[in-house]
Amino acid sequence: MTGTAVNPLFRAAYLAKAGHGRVTLFIPWLSLKEQELVYPSGITFSTPLEQEAYIRQWLEEKTGFSSDFNIRFYPGRFSTDKRSILAVGDNTELVPDEEADIAVLEEPEHLTWYHHGRSWKTKFRRVIGVVHTNYIEYVKREKNGRVQAFFLNYVNNWVTQIYCHKVIRLSAATQDLPRSVICNVHGVGPKFLEVGLKKQEQQKLGGRTFSKGAYYIGKMVWSKGYKELLQLLSEHQSKLADFEIDLYGNGEDSVQIREAARKLSLTINVYPGRDHADPLFHEYKVFINPSTTDVVCTTTAEALAMGKIVICADHVSNDFFREFPNCRTYKGSNGFPPIVRAAMESEPLPLSDELRHRLSWEAATERFVKAAELNEQSLGGKVVSSYPSKGFMSISFEMSDIRRFVDDASAFMHNAASGIEPARRAFGAIPKTLYPDEQQCRELGLKPNGTNKSGKQWFKR
Repeated sequence: MTGTAVNPLFRAAYLAKAGHGRVTLFIPWLSLKEQELVYPSGITFSTPLEQEAYIRQWLEEKTGFSSDFNIRFYPGRFSTDKRSILAVGDNTELVPDEEADIAVLEEPEHLTWYHHGRSWKTKFRRVIGVVHTNYIEYVKREKNGRVQAFFLNYVNNWVTQIYCHKVIRLSAATQDLPRSVICNVHGVGPKFLEVGLKKQEQQKLGGRTFSKGAYYIGKMVWSKGYKELLQLLSEHQSKLADFEIDLYGNGEDSVQIREAARKLSLTINVYPGRDHADPLFHEYKVFINPSTTDVVCTTTAEALAMGKIVICADHVSNDFFREFPNCRTYKGSNGFPPIVRAAMESEPLPLSDELRHRLSWEAATERFVKAAELNEQSLGGKVVSSYPSKGFMSISFEMSDIRRFVDDASAFMHNAASGIEPARRAFGAIPKTLYPDEQQCRELGLKPNGTNKSGKQWFKR
């Protein structure tokens, strides 16, 4: 239920709804033991069809319409040290060549670190990467983080250069990448906007709009803003003596976070995670999110859509939210208490129709199509540019050939390195994930389709 899982699902639904061709969403399939490590509330699935049915039902409840895009699964494994799902095998083999038109890689660096097989740019006519995660900031917080971040910065540049024609960065919080533009191409579900409209109507009638104070919701790991929040509250306990906040989340650090919150003299209530659309959250007036590791925080956008006051750090990850009157940013630790007190004593301002539309998935889809240049590239048509002279045209083609040669050579080097098991392990890959194992092949209906040079079988649908 993280933003990096939910947002691609909404993107597929709204691209299909807007009529942007046939859309297929590929989702990682985890075997049962790893599902139990990852999925919330004990939810597990015996088959991909069972998981697909759950996803479609959940999506229809959130959007209010039935989606007609395709869902397919690719083999995945959960990396406990990275706390992430990584792809197994060559996912390009799962897409028939006749369907390989435009690929959208949600988290392109993540999907290509250990990719071994056909180049995405060879398989597809156009490849768009959407960068969700500030990996550099996360890595900096680990042991030897500065050294790791230096190498990761290089690797991310390398793989996105090799495999993407265009990269969309949700905010400037991510590293600068080749062929990239900054554009928030995420939206919020209609349920959140409906809550905001109802609250606005209540305000007009003069009734009590919100019955609760402040809260924060997020995966309960230190890097998701909890460290910053508890540090701010600890530093300013005397200035926020009457302040109370509720925290909602599940995660690996939940026990430590509960213990740290208990030691403060402030009233901090810690509860299990819930869906942000739960009616419980409708009554809160103030959403506080001090995280600086997010790229564009999904829950911040949802809180604004519900008509709440949002308090967040003066950070590039929050640039998209600055135009919203209910977004209040603080600079530095000392700027936090006065912003909190002012928010608790005031009421949210009405959201204009224009700003409400900017939060929607319809608007996010429009931004995505424009940023990805799909208006020019879609329907199999080639863009023909006009140049002022034949000489300039010749130089342009020569430079294009050089760039293509360099990319092809880099892709060859990456493919060679990613096919060597010791090299994969040295760079952090899960052992024995060069090809899907027999269990995953059975679960996904994959079959043997030849052997590689070392005699090991590889699989495709």
